[in-house]
Amino acid sequence: MERLMSATHPYSGLWITGDGHIRHELLPNGRYVEARGHRERAYQGRYEIHGNHIDYKDDTGFTADGEFQNDILYHAGMILIRA
Repeated sequence: MERLMSATHPYSGLWITGDGHIRHELLPNGRYVEARGHRERAYQGRYEIHGNHIDYKDDTGFTADGEFQNDILYHAGMILIRA
């Protein structure tokens, strides 16, 4: 398993939907914060990256995943681009 521990990892940073409503901040310590609209911390938890695949587990136990392709994050029916 590859865990993000470096700010220089190609997938760390902020990812947003085209309308800016959903924002995922992938922190270099393996944590993420998801903002939705005006809710800056709608969800937060841990993530792990395996190749181009990301697995999320929020602090309530909910899990989700996604794929990075051509500098786009596909997650739960959403398309997020690097901010």
